[in-house]
Amino acid sequence: MQKIMIVEDDPKIAKHLKTHIEKYGYHVTCVTNFEKIMEEFNKINPDLVLLDINLPSFDGYYWCRQIRRVSVCPVIFISARIGEMDQVMALENGGDDYITKPFSAEIVMAKIRSQLRRAYGEYATRTEERVLEIAGLKLYPERMEMTFRSKTVSLSKKETDMIENLMERYPRVAGREDLLEKLWDSQDYVDENTLNVNMTRVRKKFQEIGLHDVVETVRGAGYRLKVSWKDDVH
Repeated sequence: MQKIMIVEDDPKIAKHLKTHIEKYGYHVTCVTNFEKIMEEFNKINPDLVLLDINLPSFDGYYWCRQIRRVSVCPVIFISARIGEMDQVMALENGGDDYITKPFSAEIVMAKIRSQLRRAYGEYATRTEERVLEIAGLKLYPERMEMTFRSKTVSLSKKETDMIENLMERYPRVAGREDLLEKLWDSQDYVDENTLNVNMTRVRKKFQEIGLHDVVETVRGAGYRLKVSWKDDVH
């Protein structure tokens, strides 16, 4: 059963959408804590999101950007804003479609089905999973997993981004500025200490799959991957 997440702060509209969509056999969840939208998203892992723009604290554009950091699932904006610029902003911030209020429930359903077909059904683009590999070390960015000699470790999104940067730059140095950009979250101020803390976590992840001392600190420049195990025959 495909999962739909509704992010709408008007409880009457949210209930109306939920009731109607469930008639078509979808599992629907309405967000009620608008401070923890991403926590709810990560828990549900929805196949599609219906997202209002006018929300408490942060607007829908902000939350769409956060979703796009971790997922490519379809996001349909539903808003009372009818301006052309609002629709442009929705698309530029990662949205896939835009519905204006008041809306027809049948139009909403048609757009939901269309986006689900494009993302997962008959119109979905078939792409092979990306894998980065260096001397037997494999990183699966979409899975957020890393493997080496039959050992596998799960990674956070930030750990995945940083390891991906190190592997893509190998044997060159991954610059501190590039790595800091990977850590950037508009909710937090990112400084040098943040990078150091996260790099410590990355090193621990390597250790969990049996690779020690593989991230070299290049003073004043950044970090470099040391593939010292490639000639190890044991």
